[in-house]
Amino acid sequence: MDSRIAAVSILVEEPGSVEALNSLLHEYSAYILGRMGIPYREKGVSIICLSLDAPVDVINALTGKIGRLKGVSAKAVYSRGQNN
Repeated sequence: MDSRIAAVSILVEEPGSVEALNSLLHEYSAYILGRMGIPYREKGVSIICLSLDAPVDVINALTGKIGRLKGVSAKAVYSRGQNN
């Protein structure tokens, strides 16, 4: 299956969802190239950026599952070309 490079931006506004989010990220860890987290304490938001190399179905599934967590939103941006 062809894989794509993607960047996923995640905003966490509900601290109670962090455990479930970390569990999802662990479940998809084989596809995660890197992860950067920035706690913005003054605004009560955590910003997480993921770099992925995965099939589009996998990226969409992860982004959708993250977006269903309470107080968490996620968006993915994909590379233009197919990458193997």
